[in-house]
Amino acid sequence: MKKTFSLVHPKLHVDRVSDAAKNEIKKYFKRERKKTLPDDVDFWDFDCKFGNTEAEAKTVFPSEINKAIDAAVAEKLESFYVEVMAKTGYFEGKLDFDEDE
Repeated sequence: MKKTFSLVHPKLHVDRVSDAAKNEIKKYFKRERKKTLPDDVDFWDFDCKFGNTEAEAKTVFPSEINKAIDAAVAEKLESFYVEVMAKTGYFEGKLDFDEDE
């Protein structure tokens, strides 16, 4: 998903427009997580970018997207860019530490 969301609407308040953008992104995450995993994959992971424009987009964690949208609303931006790309993820085993060392 690569999309520029506009926060300006002639009839809707900016809070409702930002809520709609958050909901659309959340639905994208849910839709991607429902896809069947390949045999050697543990889970779906996501690479996310957020910025005022596509050129200014910086890497963020998926859990920080809503906070970034709220910050864009607080800065009174007219639009923002979000990029979310699904990738495969692998669990790393827990490290066992000896108590003697």
